[in-house]
Amino acid sequence: MDKDTIRTILCYIRKHTFLVVLSLVLAAVTVVSTLYLPILTGHAIDCMIAKGKVDFAALRPILEKMIVTLAITGFSQWLMNVCNNRITYLVMREIREDAFHHIHDLPLKYLDGHPSGDIVSRVIADVDQFADGLLLGFTQAFTGVLTILGTLLFMLRENIWITLVVVLVTPLSFFVAGFIAKKTHRMFLKQSETRGEQTAFIDEMIGNQRVVQAYSYEQKAMERFDDINDRLEKWSLQATFFSSTVNPSTRFVNNLVYAGVGVVGAFAVLRGAISVGQLSCFLSYANQYTKPFNEISGVITELQNAIACAARVFALIEEQEQEPDTETPKKLEHVSGQIDIEHVAFSYVPSQPLIRDLNLSVKPGQRVAIVGPTGCGKTTLINLLMRFYEVNEGRILVDGVDTRQMTRGDLRTGFGMVLQDTWIKDGTIFDNICMGKSNATREEVIKAAKSTHAHSFIRRLPNGYDTVVKEDGDNLSQGQKQLLCITRVMLSKPSMLILDEATSSIDTRTEIRIQRAFAKLMEGRTSFIVAHRLSTIQNADIILVMKDGNIIEQGNHESLMAAGGFYKELYNSQYA
Repeated sequence: MDKDTIRTILCYIRKHTFLVVLSLVLAAVTVVSTLYLPILTGHAIDCMIAKGKVDFAALRPILEKMIVTLAITGFSQWLMNVCNNRITYLVMREIREDAFHHIHDLPLKYLDGHPSGDIVSRVIADVDQFADGLLLGFTQAFTGVLTILGTLLFMLRENIWITLVVVLVTPLSFFVAGFIAKKTHRMFLKQSETRGEQTAFIDEMIGNQRVVQAYSYEQKAMERFDDINDRLEKWSLQATFFSSTVNPSTRFVNNLVYAGVGVVGAFAVLRGAISVGQLSCFLSYANQYTKPFNEISGVITELQNAIACAARVFALIEEQEQEPDTETPKKLEHVSGQIDIEHVAFSYVPSQPLIRDLNLSVKPGQRVAIVGPTGCGKTTLINLLMRFYEVNEGRILVDGVDTRQMTRGDLRTGFGMVLQDTWIKDGTIFDNICMGKSNATREEVIKAAKSTHAHSFIRRLPNGYDTVVKEDGDNLSQGQKQLLCITRVMLSKPSMLILDEATSSIDTRTEIRIQRAFAKLMEGRTSFIVAHRLSTIQNADIILVMKDGNIIEQGNHESLMAAGGFYKELYNSQYA
């Protein structure tokens, strides 16, 4: 078993020490009352001397004690289960909270490099599997261990020699269970990993079903799914097969214990060392003693699975966070929009440099267009401006302040951003637009929507601004979703703007209207515009032409066309 994982689990459980102690006390009460019952049963049997010879006077108080003992056992067991359920689901909630909060603190490098479905599987499915194992462990392990210890004490009190028979055969159960547990841990870990891979693949296929059908990829997708499914079946069957051998193996050992107690006890009765009632008591104890071994063997199997799942969740929680904000951040009260990029170098992979010694100075209110072929570093530059990724060398200054001396929140509040990839949350149209300004009035939202020409299509929706849209806005067209995202920025009126292919999914007529709205919005605001359609950025104050991570040309549209360089080649290629 993974000792670090177990140590982390115990840290979560330690937060609920009171409930754990209460559960242990109730488990002890349950065990003691359960073990006291065979003694009362033995005394009751001894009161029945022969047919027609029953000592009712002695039997009555014994029966009354048995009823009280059964009531105490039932109540304490119910209360113990309530405590165990509460501990399990509190731990489960805390792990999920920590995982979800940590996702927000992870660098985009991690999120870009891991399938979203796998991360979802860790937070949802793996935590569920862990909770099932933990609950079983609390419910059966506590009472099981205490039952074994309590039974031994009660048996020693009755007869030491019969107890020795039990103690000598018992280690075989531990040996068998321990041997199989070591074998199954790796299989359960592989099962959990493959389940995460399957979740990620299903998520990918469902999210891109239109593309899958458009390219007739269904058959290949099915083949890949079958491959993952076959591997999941293989690991699941292996894990289940080996784990299922634990119970019959321990059951065989436990039957030996029961048979040994019966044989030795019978000879003891013949010698007069114990009574028939005491033998009945011993047989009952032997059964109760061996029963926890069967239960614990099942618990070990579940715990192997639970620990394997917990290891994947904790691997996510313990993943290195993004570089923390400075402890003494500088806050800009009024951002003018002066941007300076000094000797910046960056690469996603250390061995493959992307941006080398990039220098740029943007005055407040300037509109900067960034153009170039795919993969030249346009979006990367935007990622660095927003501190989605940290520069490897050099620095980026906003109003003379290094962005690393500001908190990410303060920096990003100063930017309004519209991306090519739109994001619509589950809620109303009004709620989605207000993400840019949570305290906006309805009049402000409608004004912003009119300025982006979104008002007309919103008004045609069933409930207007109160229309509920699904996650990712599947009931809206791509153009409508992009209009909502543009309206969101219009409402917030930030100091600086980033438009990354912001009008790529909008028809030409609407785009002309949006460009006018943007022109009004960009007045007096520093703006960065990433575009492939060069006709949309002719009015930019500065056009940066990027290639292989470097700015190879710089100027306005007229000067770059006159220079006859790479920009002119890109511009003319649109009409070739």
